[in-house]
This record gives sequence, C-alpha cells and structure tokens, in this order.
Amino acid sequence: MSTPNVSQAAASEPSLATVRALVRAYQAFSSYSETFVRQYDLTSAQFDVVATLGNTQGMSMGDIGEKTLITKGTLTGVVDRLERKGLVTRETPPENRRSVIVQLTATGQQLFEQVFPAHISDIKQHLETLDASEMELLRVLLNRIQTLF
Repeated sequence: MSTPNVSQAAASEPSLATVRALVRAYQAFSSYSETFVRQYDLTSAQFDVVATLGNTQGMSMGDIGEKTLITKGTLTGVVDRLERKGLVTRETPPENRRSVIVQLTATGQQLFEQVFPAHISDIKQHLETLDASEMELLRVLLNRIQTLF
C-alpha cells in the first residue's frame, strides 16, 4: 500500500517543477522560432543547417550533425530537401571519397544573410528584458544542467 505515497512524493518533488519550467521554456522558444523561420519557407531543421553552414566553406555531414540538434537519420532528409530548394550542394572531395561536403549555394548564402541576422535580432528583442547578470546566470545554469545529464 506504500506505492501511492511513493508516487505522491515523486509527483511533489521540487526538481519536477524545475524540469517542467525548463521544458515549457524550450517549447515556447521552439514554437516561436519555428513560426519565425517558416516565413522564409524553412523548417526549424532546415534553418539550423543553413545557419550552421553560413559563413563557412562547407562542412561534412558529420560536422553538421555535431553542430546542430539534428539526428543523423533526419539530417540526410533535411539536406535532400535543401538541395531540392537549390540552397545547398553536396560534393565528394577527391582525397576522401567517403566524405560528403555540404555547402550553401549562392542562393543559400543569400538566404542565410537575410534570415540569420533577422532571427538573431528578433531573439535579442525578446531577451533584452533580462539584464546582463541575468543573462549570464541563465547561461551558467543551463550549461550546468547540461553537464548533469
């Protein structure tokens, strides 16, 4: 009969409220960000790849996967769709035929130069209500949470 008491104790654990707040904040940001990048006919994952490739000479699929929040299986489809839109190209370097380098096309670079600064400016407007010490504290705490898992 102790199971309900254990369940009740678990449900009232303070860390659960913290996790809920963290998840809700992420969901709110993610939803807002997705709506913003949709204006440019991009999904969040496509924007992530374009933003990652912007101002670079291109990257391997592995490097893109490490620098974005996109799983390897999903990344191939995202790059396929960006390629069909004319925003990226894939090249196989002659010195390493097992590697594929993804680069922004001129159109992709132009889109990056339009959408990336606009997105950063938009995020900045939302976050500038926090003062510098709050921003630093938030960054430190989020990094600390990341190390716990």
